[in-house]
Amino acid sequence: MMAQRHSMLRLLDTMTTNGAFAGSAALILREISRVLNQAMHREAQAVKSTAAHGLIGLNLYPQMSPSANPLASPSIGRVVSVRGSVVDGRFDDELPPIHTIIQADKNGGISIEVITQLDQHHVRGVALDPTEGLAKGDVLEDTGHPLQAPVGKAILSRIFDVFGRPIDRCGPVENVDWRSVHAAPPPLARRSVRSEIFETGIKVIDLLTPLERGGKAGLFGGAGVGKTVLLTEMIHNVAGKQHGVSIFCGIGERSREGEELYREMKQSGVLPNMVMVYGQMNEPPGSRFRVCHAALTMAEYFRDDEHQDVLLLIDNIFRFIQAGSEISGLMGQMPSRLGYQPTMETELSQLEERIANTDMGAITSIQAVYVPADDFTDPAAVTTFSHLSASIVLSRKRASEGLYPAIDPLESSSKMLAQSVVGERHYRVARAVKQTLTQYEELRDIIAMLGIQQLSLDDRNIVYRARRIERFLTQPFFTTEQFTAAKGRYVSLEDTLGGCERILNDEFKDYPESALYMLGKIDEAEGAA
Repeated sequence: MMAQRHSMLRLLDTMTTNGAFAGSAALILREISRVLNQAMHREAQAVKSTAAHGLIGLNLYPQMSPSANPLASPSIGRVVSVRGSVVDGRFDDELPPIHTIIQADKNGGISIEVITQLDQHHVRGVALDPTEGLAKGDVLEDTGHPLQAPVGKAILSRIFDVFGRPIDRCGPVENVDWRSVHAAPPPLARRSVRSEIFETGIKVIDLLTPLERGGKAGLFGGAGVGKTVLLTEMIHNVAGKQHGVSIFCGIGERSREGEELYREMKQSGVLPNMVMVYGQMNEPPGSRFRVCHAALTMAEYFRDDEHQDVLLLIDNIFRFIQAGSEISGLMGQMPSRLGYQPTMETELSQLEERIANTDMGAITSIQAVYVPADDFTDPAAVTTFSHLSASIVLSRKRASEGLYPAIDPLESSSKMLAQSVVGERHYRVARAVKQTLTQYEELRDIIAMLGIQQLSLDDRNIVYRARRIERFLTQPFFTTEQFTAAKGRYVSLEDTLGGCERILNDEFKDYPESALYMLGKIDEAEGAA
């Protein structure tokens, strides 16, 4: 340091003696030279003093550690700008890595996830909490870790938010570990190659759109056609018959729906084998975007560590895409078709690929998909379709006819409905049912214009069979007993196949159609008639 000051003094002397500067500039240079001389004199006196006391080589003023000096610490920064949920921060030394959580000490703590590094000193992140009160110049602290979720048996029967904090007013959760919500999909070597059927106890699903164990099924439909009711019924049936763990992830849910689901699950005795994670609709888009990753992290624990089968229910996966679109707009990215984010397919793939059937266990996912304006060509619906092994389409027309569950048997499909997977009998009955319903659909226009009496006898028999099959595939649910006063039914696949075979063989042609409406096994129709 002293040699550097000597060099600077020589340069200043040369510049002043050569007349390179004049007037006030020369005065300023002379003042700088005087200050440097005084500093060098004091430093020489300090060296002499330390030598007299035998302290040469000892650093009396060691450099402060990052944790000791907040102003020079790489883990401390300042807010540069706040635009809605997007926060820019400046870190003078080391930048926080992408996905790291940085904390602002405002309103009890505002968590911000780093999304991108703008340059060597600036980061841009999305707040997972409301940013009211956050201002330019506020301190940002690098936590050194990404968003984490609690895992362990102690999380069963509890409700959490995106941060893993319990929100059911039942006290803190103890004896849990914390894991990052960002994880890689299981490698191909660990994935199971067997195709197994996941029975739900719902007739129309098990017959026409069988679900795959460890697969992904989508519930497609607009508002008010019964997506949430169907999800809650599956939770009830899986917990009662399969004895597995159910994890319900509410993305953009109403607070009322979450509270009602919690109460229903508690009354039905399902709650001890269930975990609920919510990112409610009044929360920022960052929270709604990450809540699904938190729920999936919990599901991976039960699959990989506890070796259990897990049913992961997501309501609604469209809200996940919508939250990503909001974040993309806030980050200033150029929108893609119909205003969706350009990274929609990548974001959804990173989530969906973690849902898999492995040698340890299986995560079977059922995802409600809101279809904007009932338009199935919407990019969000099309992108979601590509990841699913089964697509269950809910029809507003069937709901208006009172045919619940309002599943469209012709629009719905499953990759598992193959003879090599479900067997010859199941495949044959399902094909016959679909063929009968397809023929009935083709005859609807003729019936509407000319009446059913103008049809041939064979066509009339097809119509009668199809209408009886439609009514037999309706079913009372356990979760709607308080509204319908009808006791719920769990119907095995064997009973469903037997009932459809008997209807196709015209064993019930003398029974009124109403005798087959809203029942379980086909034997109940004999008593109803």
